[in-house]
Amino acid sequence: QVQLVESGGGLVQAGGSLRLSCAASGRTFSSYAMGWFRQAPGKEREFVAAISWSGDSTYYRDSVKGRFTISRDNAKNGVYLQMNSLKPEDTAVYYCNALTYYSNTHETPPSSYWGQGTQVTVSS
Repeated sequence: QVQLVESGGGLVQAGGSLRLSCAASGRTFSSYAMGWFRQAPGKEREFVAAISWSGDSTYYRDSVKGRFTISRDNAKNGVYLQMNSLKPEDTAVYYCNALTYYSNTHETPPSSYWGQGTQVTVSS
């Protein structure tokens, strides 16, 4: 089992950057693929990015490719989301998730392991 705590959200102008962090507890963190998801007001939660357990493979939703970068540090039990060139449509609560599996060909569905989320607001 793994517990997750997100941080790093905030208010930023369009075109700006934020770096989200997810701190994981539990000795099995390095065995999980990890993902970031987001939920905007009135919308369903959606996949953003995923990274394999080793960190050598990543996958993104089309709308964030080239702007967002997911990474992890297994020694620190952390997973990160660097978000550049932010747009108002990126405004959402962002959640990290310990995935049940990783795929580099399609969006991975989330597991039941969620953090509490961190708010990202991008102003125009």
